[in-house]
Amino acid sequence: MAALPPRWVSGPLPGGAYGVPPRLAGCAQAAWFDPARADAAPVAEGGRQAAWYVSGAHGPAVLRHYRRGGLRARLGPDTYLWLGPARVRAYAEARVLVHLQAAGVRVPEALGAAYWRAGPSYRAAILVARIAGAQALASRLDRADPAAVAAAIRAMHRAGVWHADLNAYNILFDAQDRVWLIDFDRARLGVVSPAQQHKNLLRLRRSLVKVAGAHGAQWWNALDTVWRTLPA
Repeated sequence: MAALPPRWVSGPLPGGAYGVPPRLAGCAQAAWFDPARADAAPVAEGGRQAAWYVSGAHGPAVLRHYRRGGLRARLGPDTYLWLGPARVRAYAEARVLVHLQAAGVRVPEALGAAYWRAGPSYRAAILVARIAGAQALASRLDRADPAAVAAAIRAMHRAGVWHADLNAYNILFDAQDRVWLIDFDRARLGVVSPAQQHKNLLRLRRSLVKVAGAHGAQWWNALDTVWRTLPA
């Protein structure tokens, strides 16, 4: 498996490397992946305190450093076992985003991915385009169309992608009420079985119930009703 998405261009980092789309190759720099950059502002909602709004030659973007959640964080909050460039989480997520965008699924454009090695482990970061005026489903459940969200999830599955953490914060609405799907860390490319599709929907249900209780469950029921009418 190729490490970077097709036609991406690589560059060196101290102890690692980065990759960017061809259109950004002439202006890309290591500082793009540094949260200490002067223009970085923390993302308040979600992000595990490891995501920042940034703006530069790449345009308005979100920089995210990979961090473990839950009990897994005890193994090291931001380090992962090195298994080669093709297994770097940032590179894998960039490949998924490029694949989905080519398939016509509304996801943020991948603008760059990077890793830093230290012995048998590595750290990683990804840079994606910021969605103007976006609000998470969790923040606007009363104004969110279940049919639009069902169609977006169905399109993702038809494109052969299984989302590892489809929750109420990883589904966004932009200023035109269009649905976007984000955060494809650990996503899988390939045929998505009915059982895997159902697992994605149940993960979303748990998230909605946690966010909005009975109202979240009712909203999910409406989504599920529409989902069942859509062609696989």
